Amino acid sequence: MNELWTYVSSRPTDAGWLGWLIPTTLQALAVLLTLLVAQAFLMYFDRKVWAAVQMRKGPNVVGPFGLLQSFADLFKFVFKEMIIPAGANKPLFIIAPILTFVLALVGWAVIPVGPGMVGADINVGILYLFAISSLGVYGIIIGGWASNSKYPFLGSLRSAAQMVSYEVSIGFVIITVLLLVGSLNLTDIVESQSRGSGMLNWHFIPLFPMFVVFFISALAETNRPPFDLPEAESELVAGYQVEYSSTLFLMFMIGELANIVLMCAMLTLLFFGGWHAPISGTPLDNLPVFWFGLKIVFFFFMFAMVKAIVPRYRYDQLMRIGWKIFLPLSLVWVVLVSGTLLAFPDIADHFHSWRS
Repeated sequence: MNELWTYVSSRPTDAGWLGWLIPTTLQALAVLLTLLVAQAFLMYFDRKVWAAVQMRKGPNVVGPFGLLQSFADLFKFVFKEMIIPAGANKPLFIIAPILTFVLALVGWAVIPVGPGMVGADINVGILYLFAISSLGVYGIIIGGWASNSKYPFLGSLRSAAQMVSYEVSIGFVIITVLLLVGSLNLTDIVESQSRGSGMLNWHFIPLFPMFVVFFISALAETNRPPFDLPEAESELVAGYQVEYSSTLFLMFMIGELANIVLMCAMLTLLFFGGWHAPISGTPLDNLPVFWFGLKIVFFFFMFAMVKAIVPRYRYDQLMRIGWKIFLPLSLVWVVLVSGTLLAFPDIADHFHSWRS
C-alpha cells in the first residue's frame, strides 16, 4: 500500500481538472478497497474471538481456517432476493442503508495512517469527523421510519437517542485532547505524541479517565454490545433493520462495522500515538502503517472481548451512564485540563513543545 500511495501522490497535478481527478480517484479507491478487505477479515476475527470465549470453533469451513467466510457471506447477501415491504416508503427505504454506508466510509478521508498518508489533511479534521458521525443518525432514523412498522421505528428511536447522548460525552473528551495539542488537525494530534519518549508521551497517560469514557462511549455510539439496545429483548427483532434483506441489509452491516473500525482509529490517533512505535528512536519507527494497523486490531479485539463477556444493559441504565456519569465526568475533566494549562504555563509548554 505504501508504494501505491507514493505512486498516486507523485502524479503531476498541473494538467487541469483531469490531473487532479485521476490521482484523487485512485487514492480514494485504494483506501476504499483496503478498508473493505480489512473489514472482511476483522469480521472473521470478531467471530473467532467470540467463539473462543464460548469454547467454540467459529468459522472454519470456507477457505483455510475459515478465512473466506466473510466473502461467502458477502456473495450470499448480494444474490439473495431484495424484499421491500408493500407499505414501505420505497425511495427512503433504499436511501437509508446507502446513506449509512456512504457516511461510514467518507469519514476515513481525514484519517492519517502514516506520515503524509491521508486523503485530506484538513485543519478541522476533528470537526469533520464529528459532523459525519452526527449525520449517521439520519440513516438509522430514515430506515426505521420508512419501513412503516412500529418495531423498526421504535428501534431507530432507541438507537438515535443513545447515539446523540454519547456523542455529547465524546465531544467533551475530544476537547480535552485538543486543549493539550492546540490543533484540530489529526496529523498534528499524532505528531504531538512523538516527543522522543515513546509511549510515555501518548495522551492515554494524562487523560486515562477520558480514554475510558471515549472507549465506552464508542461502544454505545456504534450500537455495539453491551449497548446494542436497538435489538430489544422484549421484541426479539433486529431493531431498525428488521424489514431489510439482501444488499440493503448488507450496507447497514458494513456501515456499522466501518464505524466500529473508525472508532478504533480515533482511539489510536487521539490517545495511543497514531502510527508511532511504542519505543522511539529504533528501526521500528520505519513501520508506521504496521503500527497504526496493529493498534486498530488491538482496540477491535477489546471491542470483541466486551461483546463476548459483558451482559447487555437495560435502556435506562444506558441513558443513566451517558447523562449522569459520563457527561459530568467529561465536563469536570475539561475544566481540570484547561485550568491546569492556564495555572501552570510550564505544563502547557511541555505539551505544546511538539510545534518547535
